[in-house]
Amino acid sequence: QVQLVESGGGLVQAGGSLRLSCAASGGDFSDYAMGWFRQAPGKERESVAVMRWSGGRTYYADSVKGRFTISRDNAKNTVYLQMNGLKAEDTAVYYCAADPVVWVVAGTAPGYWGRGTQVTVSS
Repeated sequence: QVQLVESGGGLVQAGGSLRLSCAASGGDFSDYAMGWFRQAPGKERESVAVMRWSGGRTYYADSVKGRFTISRDNAKNTVYLQMNGLKAEDTAVYYCAADPVVWVVAGTAPGYWGRGTQVTVSS
């Protein structure tokens, strides 16, 4: 059974940094797309960053380009989201997601989700 467990959220001042982690287990992710979504209060969930576990192109929301970086550690089966230059509008619950399909290309939704981790940026 696929499990995605996020960690690393918290409270940070504007301009600061956080690194989120997503520990993946229960499946062979070698050809999966892995990524991060976020959902702020009263807003729809949006895709923030996506990559294939095998490498290659990464996809970022325009709002985070140049500030956020997605990466993975194969040995630890973990995907990361490094967030720099945080802004108040980055405040949201951040979810890890996985799917065999790169959802931002296919226009689909990922099939596997973590429970989320709260990120709060104070201005």
